[in-house]
Amino acid sequence: MTNHVHLLVSADSTTAPGALMKALGQRYVQYVNRTYLRSGTLWEGRYRSCPVDQEAYLLACQRYIELNPVRAAMVRHPADYPWSSYRANAEGEASTLIQAHGLYSALGQDAEQRQAAYRALFRHELEPGLVDEIRRATNGNFVLGDERFAREIEAVVGRRAVPGKSGRPRKCAEPPSGALLDG
Repeated sequence: MTNHVHLLVSADSTTAPGALMKALGQRYVQYVNRTYLRSGTLWEGRYRSCPVDQEAYLLACQRYIELNPVRAAMVRHPADYPWSSYRANAEGEASTLIQAHGLYSALGQDAEQRQAAYRALFRHELEPGLVDEIRRATNGNFVLGDERFAREIEAVVGRRAVPGKSGRPRKCAEPPSGALLDG
């Protein structure tokens, strides 16, 4: 995109995506600073991410990313955007950067079937509620998945993986019988 990039990354460890982004940011900023004789930071803010429940959301996230230039009115079709993985997934264009995910591979028996099934996913736009759900999860660094998935991620990362309840906790209306309150 003109002011941001989307990556859908499968990793073997919870720290790998952050380490990737740190290394990429450091190397790219050094390259830009040297090339354009500048100094300082390049990125406006920290990267945003969310763990994705693969079974329920992986292909939806791929569609979200590949339709983003269409939603932004930059192109009419995802195949028209030069930085999209759509041509690799839907048309079989060779790419050294893209490795097929198992769920993509399960779309068909051979490359032709997988590509046809993938193209079929793009016959309709994503539902607005799903677009909002993906954005909320990514912007808040929360999980994109159901409650079971959220609990699994919370156990692995050791922190809350879903938004908390807003506002103060409610106090009991009446103290339990026999209890004293300081007033």
